[in-house]
Amino acid sequence: MNDVAAVEALRSRVRGEVLVPGDREFAARCSGFQTAYRHRPSVLVRAAGAEDVAAAVRYAAGRGLPVAVQATGHGLSVATDGGVLISTAELSEVTVDAQARTARIGAGVRFDAVVDAAARYGLAPLNGSAPGVGAVGYVLGGGLGLLAREFGYAADRVRSIDIVTADGRPRRVTADSDPELFWALRGAGANFGVVTGMEIELVPVSRLYGGELVFDLARTPGVLADYLRWTEELPDGLTSSVSLLSYPDLPFFPSVLRGRFAAHVRIAYTGDSRTGARLVAPLRALGPLVSDTVAEMPYTECGAIYNDPPQPHAYLGDNILLRAFGPQQAAKATDLVGPGAAVPCVLDVRHLGGALGRSPEVPNAVGHRSARYLLRVLMPLIGASADEARRAGDEVLGALAADSVGGRFQSLVYGGCADGAPAAPASDFWEPADHRRLAGLKAAYDPVNMFRCNRNIEPAD
Repeated sequence: MNDVAAVEALRSRVRGEVLVPGDREFAARCSGFQTAYRHRPSVLVRAAGAEDVAAAVRYAAGRGLPVAVQATGHGLSVATDGGVLISTAELSEVTVDAQARTARIGAGVRFDAVVDAAARYGLAPLNGSAPGVGAVGYVLGGGLGLLAREFGYAADRVRSIDIVTADGRPRRVTADSDPELFWALRGAGANFGVVTGMEIELVPVSRLYGGELVFDLARTPGVLADYLRWTEELPDGLTSSVSLLSYPDLPFFPSVLRGRFAAHVRIAYTGDSRTGARLVAPLRALGPLVSDTVAEMPYTECGAIYNDPPQPHAYLGDNILLRAFGPQQAAKATDLVGPGAAVPCVLDVRHLGGALGRSPEVPNAVGHRSARYLLRVLMPLIGASADEARRAGDEVLGALAADSVGGRFQSLVYGGCADGAPAAPASDFWEPADHRRLAGLKAAYDPVNMFRCNRNIEPAD
């Protein structure tokens, strides 16, 4: 139960909102894009600035409470039950420095705002497939984006990070000011404080040859294996993925897809359209297409490549990183998520390599760079319980785990659950030496593990 006087004192120090259970807007303010579960804090602080964040952290520290952070609620990995939830959704400023090719963004900024602001200068951020995702949380988890094979992870292109650490102190962290913490924040940042903003690099991209090719797997059953062979000789400027899903015959799906087991191949190529068409030609030759949207487009339309659903919904998911993915594994994976699957699953395979396989100029905590593919399974919670969905996802990943590099990718995991337990241990997300290094830093910056409502790295003894 909250100390009423203490909550009132917190309200007096905060420019934004301070809400507690029973307040009219409390439940709505705790909700996010992920609707399978939500935070249930004792106190919610909707910060209007870094000073509000610092006040909320000091309030939590003084009472031994955990702190959770939410902007858009896409990447909710572990829900807090009690404690303090800090919403950074109102920290939505975007400032572009065209000459330096950088953008300074607040913690509540969604990537579509950064895309639009950068496009005025012929530049682009390293955003992911869904521009409505919060930019800062995405980058802190690594950030595997549309242009990843050419420019690397989004975390590779960070100049500075503004953070409030467990001592309630706002600080700006750079490679020069605190190289160890700067290394850790880019790949494991949620464990070390509340990030209120960051400066990111932009890249000189204003248009793409991109879109998707959709196949009916009843007519072209080997698309996944053909896609994997196609990726073997691609230039770094072409980043792609393929998703397999079986569409129920329901009215809220496009009529052309209802009842089909479909493969969606997504393309983002920064080179010229003529070369792009030549590179994509082997895919177009595989068989009849349900649809083909691959064409020249301004980068501001990049969200149309994946056309991710914009409405909040309930889902779980997990992934593994693979060193190899051959025809036999492709056939097995296709069968497991096909029309006969007991629980509907979306299988998503992302082609890695290129710049993703190289360490950035300023190293960071994003590891497992030898992986060639990322295999992700998403389980929409439609007609299945969370336990049933998780078992179905584990079956798909387990069937292919023999070729895993032994890890997962942080910013593409949605495996949390309402009881606060993550689906996979934190050690799965970082290489062993990096995890030990992160645990040592956790002991230095957050020894009581205040920031544990995430893929938690426990402080070293």
